[in-house]
Amino acid sequence: MLIIDEHKTAKPINARKPLNTCYHCGLNCLTNNITIEEKYFCCEGCKLVYEIIENKGMCDYYKLQSHPGISQIKPLRSDKYSFLDDKDICTKLYQFTNSELTIVTLYIPSIHCSSCMWLLENLNRLDSGIKESRINFTAKEVTIHFSGKKTSLRKIVELLATIGYEPFINLEDTNTKAAKSFNKPRLIKLGVAGFCFGNIMMMSFPEYLAAKTGMEAQYAYLFRYLNLLLSLPVFFYAATEFYTTAWAGLKQKILNIDAPIVLALGITFLRSVYEIISDTGAGYLDSMSGIVFFMLAGRIVQERAYKSLSFTRDYKSYFPIAVSVITPNGFINKQLQDLKEKDIVILHHEEIVPADATVLTNNALIDYSFVTGEADPVKVAVGEMVYAGGRQKGGELKIQVVKPVAGSYLTSLWNHYAFKKDKEGVNDKISIIHVLSKYFAVILLLLACITAAYWYIYDPTKIVNSVTAMLIVACPCALLLSATFTNSNILRIFGLNGLYLRDATVIEQIAEVNHITFDKTGTVTNGGNSQVVVSGHELSDAEKDLVYSVVKQSSHPNSKAIRAWLGDRNSVVLSSWKEMPGAGLQASAGNTSIIVGSAEYTGVDDVNAKEKATVYINIDERITSIHLHGAFREFMTSVIARLKTRYSLSLLSGDNDKQKGILQNIFGTKSELLFEQKPIDKLKYIQRLQARGKKVMMIGDGLNDAGALQQSNVGITLADDVNNFTPACDAIFDAGKMKYFVSLLDLAKSSGTVVQISFAISILYNVAGLYFAMQGLMKPVIAAILMPCSTMSIVIISSGLCNYIAWRKGLSIQSESNS
Repeated sequence: MLIIDEHKTAKPINARKPLNTCYHCGLNCLTNNITIEEKYFCCEGCKLVYEIIENKGMCDYYKLQSHPGISQIKPLRSDKYSFLDDKDICTKLYQFTNSELTIVTLYIPSIHCSSCMWLLENLNRLDSGIKESRINFTAKEVTIHFSGKKTSLRKIVELLATIGYEPFINLEDTNTKAAKSFNKPRLIKLGVAGFCFGNIMMMSFPEYLAAKTGMEAQYAYLFRYLNLLLSLPVFFYAATEFYTTAWAGLKQKILNIDAPIVLALGITFLRSVYEIISDTGAGYLDSMSGIVFFMLAGRIVQERAYKSLSFTRDYKSYFPIAVSVITPNGFINKQLQDLKEKDIVILHHEEIVPADATVLTNNALIDYSFVTGEADPVKVAVGEMVYAGGRQKGGELKIQVVKPVAGSYLTSLWNHYAFKKDKEGVNDKISIIHVLSKYFAVILLLLACITAAYWYIYDPTKIVNSVTAMLIVACPCALLLSATFTNSNILRIFGLNGLYLRDATVIEQIAEVNHITFDKTGTVTNGGNSQVVVSGHELSDAEKDLVYSVVKQSSHPNSKAIRAWLGDRNSVVLSSWKEMPGAGLQASAGNTSIIVGSAEYTGVDDVNAKEKATVYINIDERITSIHLHGAFREFMTSVIARLKTRYSLSLLSGDNDKQKGILQNIFGTKSELLFEQKPIDKLKYIQRLQARGKKVMMIGDGLNDAGALQQSNVGITLADDVNNFTPACDAIFDAGKMKYFVSLLDLAKSSGTVVQISFAISILYNVAGLYFAMQGLMKPVIAAILMPCSTMSIVIISSGLCNYIAWRKGLSIQSESNS
């Protein structure tokens, strides 16, 4: 953070005094007055949660982890969740309901530790109507089974909010959709293949180990037929997805990687059946089942990596389910889709404007940053329009609906054909795996024909053995696994360093990027971190302590910026404290009064106050001005400095150009900077770049970037919390890991090299196998040993190379819990 004090250079912050720590959440307490049995609390909210937990005999919650609670718990407005009294709304949220049992899954962003899990899995001790609750920690979801006769969804949600685990419920939750789950049929197939593979290998060992001395005929006969029996579910069930994709490719006249795999599986199985029935050998059933098992395992590892994240969200994930509407008979809750023109809606602080509407009361302060990219909240006068997607930053606001949500500007923008465009025209390159597999299959079949022709002339008895052995040993599984496990390992490393990709194909797309476009507000700059310029009355150390004690209790971004500027100060016991949403804070300590907020709220006459984000501090009529400007994210300037030497860069912003000079210095004179760009303008700019042959990566954060993210070759959403709402994209990047961004792009480029090295090793294996098979020297025991050895070597080599490259680039290669 940049701090400029117009009076003098900043002086060192006072030495900290020992502060009591909140027993519930761990924050420093501003007063010693909130206590229970020598346990101190920072606010009444934390004290209330402790009392609830203590009264139910659940204080083990505090033993699992020190200070596990959620900080700054706000009082719950009594009617906030009244819409959950509507049975139609609740029914859309339920996964199952009848007279005895109801099941619902709620997303809770604040889940963060083992204590959270323990408390949320013991909700039945807080509400007797809850029968069971289970946590999905990765997805931050809790699934609750409850009796509708003893409790209700509203009571459960209010209980969760009261103890600091407020669920996030939005309009998308009411849509009928399949539950987010992993591919269960594939998991079952993996289990079947693993069970059969293990047992086949176990019963094959006696014959391998007794190759020279032989084994009793009845045992050899028994083991071979047991192996054949165990191979049936592998061949006819576990391997079916390879048959399906191979056939789909052939119908499209594409020879994909699964086609030669299916050919190898078929030849292996038929050859093994022939050998067992004719009593000429044990066959290759262990190799066949191993192929299926390892390939399914590789695909599942890749599939499971990021199922907990959503890369296809739309505006419905951003809107509430229902709003409060004024009628002649009082307040009612209406679902968004039921809103009509002239409905009068009540909005509270931090609530979303649900539809295009006119303002009826004079306290509208609307934040459009997530919709248009405009950085500062704007005041809207009575009679003027507010648009869906804006967020009210003031007190209670009345608006009258002009257009329902289906006809609003935001919805019409989202439904624009360009925003719904898929990337078939953008990323239409066939994967390198399928390209190589096509040539692999052609070359293999050609060699098989040459071998058959040779032995037909010189020794026809060797034709069947040599050709079938070639098709078995030259299975392209190692080729497939080299790419699958390399991509899976890179996805894992990306995830450890904050970059979560939609799927493995995005790795290749990142490697091809040659132009990167940035959004400004919320991407390059960070609204929660500000540059601070101070003027007016110079605050003394005692006054800084007082200001710190006042702003620390507020969650407003301006309060957070001032608190960050002040640092960790000494606490002052306040006699009174209150917050006026959209205006400011007012408090007193002894005979000293303090007001922090807007010019109007603090009684300051400043004609320039509306032109820039300024917070005023009035301490007994002594005025200090704090001017806040959007600051750049940590490491962003150094990241851009490195990127501009490797890529062409540009910046698109819905905000004005007041920071253009600073941004031009950061991006360089060769980079194009465009301001006051509407969402459709951003999308068209990406299209113009692509028309010039550019492979474009777009990095944004809001709904205003959604079209550009979708149009780009790679769309990355920058998020302070990867589980919170983000627009549709190819990847989600944790903003806190920005310093690793360039290294992650380099790793994506290196992935192709790793795959090529793995391919080379696979090809060497195949050449060595073909050398023996073409001469008719390949035996089942050799194939059984070479197949799993080649597979494991590919896994080890690809993982080792990926980890080495990541380590050299300063990236994490294992989770902190395992380090």
